[in-house]
Amino acid sequence: MKKLFYIIAIVALASTVWVRCGKDFPVDEDGLLITTRSQCYVGNFEMLGADFQTVRASAAVIDTTAQTINVTVLYGTDLKNIYPQFSLVTDAKLDPKITGKVDFSDLANPKKYTVIAGNRIVKKTYTVYVTVQAKP
Repeated sequence: MKKLFYIIAIVALASTVWVRCGKDFPVDEDGLLITTRSQCYVGNFEMLGADFQTVRASAAVIDTTAQTINVTVLYGTDLKNIYPQFSLVTDAKLDPKITGKVDFSDLANPKKYTVIAGNRIVKKTYTVYVTVQAKP
């Protein structure tokens, strides 16, 4: 009787593991869950300096229709050592990934970042325009 119980327990455990490892939960190349969400936008944007303190002179203006972000930074900010931070809608991701500081010093050529929806189909490219605050 014990032997039959162990066999049933092993079969039940094996079938549970097999079902859980199925393709019910697809993931992308970054190991993130692919969902059905198609929303694709930036909710908030922050710029931090080398000391991880904000360098914004005022709140960033995010236009989700024009897909632009306009931000004014404090006079004297080292634009070669900026840590941008994006707050995205649920399940979205950013391309290119931000892995460290970013050089925003070429103001004539604004940076572009693509927001990719949770379904990994909808993509919107945002342009980040940086303006330096006037000298006080």
